[in-house]
Amino acid sequence: MIFTDFSRALAQIGDQRFRRVVFLGVLLALALLVAVYALLLIVIQWFDPGSVELFMIGPVTGLGTLLSIGSFFLILGLSIVLMVPTAAAFSGIFVEDVADAVEDEFYPGLPPAPPRSFGTGLIEVVNFTGVFIAVNFLLLLALFLGPLYIPIYWAANGWLLGREYFNIVGLRRLPPDEVKALRRQHGFQVWIAGTLMAAPLSIPLLNLVIPVLGVATFTHLFHRLAGPLPRSPGTGRF
Repeated sequence: MIFTDFSRALAQIGDQRFRRVVFLGVLLALALLVAVYALLLIVIQWFDPGSVELFMIGPVTGLGTLLSIGSFFLILGLSIVLMVPTAAAFSGIFVEDVADAVEDEFYPGLPPAPPRSFGTGLIEVVNFTGVFIAVNFLLLLALFLGPLYIPIYWAANGWLLGREYFNIVGLRRLPPDEVKALRRQHGFQVWIAGTLMAAPLSIPLLNLVIPVLGVATFTHLFHRLAGPLPRSPGTGRF
C-alpha cells in the first residue's frame, strides 16, 4: 500500500502545479547546499587564509574555489548529510501547495484546509532540527558497526521523517490529538514510509526531488489511514 501511495505521487509529476513545486524545491535545495558550502569556505579562510587545501579542489581561494568543478562534487557530497533536515524544512514550506494539488486530483470535495501560520511552521522546523541533531549525534556511536551503519542511519532518520511528514500533513485536516493517535496506531507504516524516503535522500541529485514527492506520498498515506473525512456541503462523503 505504501508503494501505491508513492506511485500515485510519482504519477502526478506531470501536474503543472506539481512541476512548479518540484522545480522550486530543487532550486531551493541547491541554494541551501551552496550557501552552507560557501559559509564553510568563509570560515576556513577566516581561520587560516590561503593555507588550507580541500580534496579535489586544492587551496581555498574564495569565489574561484566556490565555482570550481571540485566544489560541485563536494556540494553533492554535502547533500547526503544535509538533505534529511532540508526535506523536513521543505515540508513546512511546500506542504500546502503539494497537498492541495494531491487532494484536488484524488480527493475532490474536501473543504479548504485551514492555513498554517508561518510561526507554527518555523517552530516545527526548529524542533525537528534539534531532534535530528540529537539523534544523528547518537548515531555516530554506531559507526563502528561498519556497513550496518547505513541501514541503521536510514531507519533512525526514517522514523524522524515519518513522524514529521505525517504530523505536518495530518494537522491540515485533524486536531493534534487525533493526528497523534492515528500516527501511533499505524506507527509501523509511518516508519516504513519515512525509511523508504530517507534512503533515496542519501543519493545525490535524486535527493533533490524526494522532499516534494515525500509530501505527496504522505498526503496519500494520511488519507488512506484516516479514512473518509467530511466534505464540503452538498458533496456528501467519501
